[in-house]
Amino acid sequence: MPFLARLLLNGVAIIVAASLVPGVTLSGPFAAIVAGIILGVVNVSIRIVLLLLTLPLTLLTLGLFIFVVNAACLGLVAAVVPGFDIAGLGSALLGAIVVSVVSWLLNGLLVRPARHA
Repeated sequence: MPFLARLLLNGVAIIVAASLVPGVTLSGPFAAIVAGIILGVVNVSIRIVLLLLTLPLTLLTLGLFIFVVNAACLGLVAAVVPGFDIAGLGSALLGAIVVSVVSWLLNGLLVRPARHA
């Protein structure tokens, strides 16, 4: 259940990014929810591979290249989801930062961590 809540909170984070970042457009809440779900799947699957492939560059830039990986994942989601568009690399970078921060805050405040017995 926490995974489903995180996917929905990703959709809320995308709505916040679309309202704050010029160049990130959203046609409605349904597109945001679909984009949040797909972003969660991309983060679980493709992002991990990208982080491993770009590990030397990430170490060289002291972790700043992770923002580029996040922007690439957000751009991939925008390419797949109709009604969710990103104008360019700058908008993708800023949008990825906003989505990451808002998602981190919402998950920290609203989603309980799983308890292990």
